[in-house]
Amino acid sequence: IILIEKNGEVVFEKEQDECADCDPYDIFKQVSAREIFEFSCEVELDKIRFIRQAAILNRALSNEGLRENYGLHIGRTLRKQVGSGLMSDDLLSKIMIETTAASDARMGGATLPAMSNSGSGNQGIAATMPVVVVADYLNVSEEKRLRALFLSHLMAIYIHSKLPKLSALCAVTTASMGSCAGIAYLLTGKFETVSMGICSMIGDISGIICDGASNSCAMKVSTSVASGYKSVLMAMDETHVTGNEGIVEHDLDRTIDNLCSIASKSMHHIDRQVIEIMVSKPCP
Repeated sequence: IILIEKNGEVVFEKEQDECADCDPYDIFKQVSAREIFEFSCEVELDKIRFIRQAAILNRALSNEGLRENYGLHIGRTLRKQVGSGLMSDDLLSKIMIETTAASDARMGGATLPAMSNSGSGNQGIAATMPVVVVADYLNVSEEKRLRALFLSHLMAIYIHSKLPKLSALCAVTTASMGSCAGIAYLLTGKFETVSMGICSMIGDISGIICDGASNSCAMKVSTSVASGYKSVLMAMDETHVTGNEGIVEHDLDRTIDNLCSIASKSMHHIDRQVIEIMVSKPCP
């Protein structure tokens, strides 16, 4: 809170510090995706133990989303279809179900907090739960789990730092690129897997629009995290969307820049179009 007024009278005004106008994302202009990866692997563990809270808070949301029907209850629906045999009880299904259930609960009004990323609960969920599910499946050490979570969140912030403050690009997609990095670290520990995975995601789900926070956000969460896991599996088999295709380049940072350039420039008028569509819809 920076200002409180009552009947035109200033009751409280916070003093502005010297860095009030500083851009907290400036540091990310000086680093690369590889440096983000290397820092996450090498940083002193005690300095990143706080990231455990992301797993605790967002897992609680996931459990709540699987307990009751919230929003579109996609997580519960997918779990039901595993029981019916229409979906496999595999790691991809677990990632989609447990991550989407957290978003169902978040968007459906559950009175539980989410650990956010870049100011968004759904982004925090997308950057957290896929890594948690894979870490549980592999039964990794606490250190590896924490480093994977930290890498996921830091990579998500790194990519998001290249977006404008308001964007028509659904940022759940970029947060899921963070969890793609975290999963790649858990499965191979190699930056090359991270790079190939994120490039494939940008070749796959770039351009998904944000049409306002709503229950359907959970659909975009499920789509994005599925793309992330699929892209890691491809990378492990030495295949990915290459620099010969579309907006993807042979360098990860340039590929990320291309995606964010489209979000900053080409998608500039989408918000206005979305609002026009929403306000002109007939009442049900």
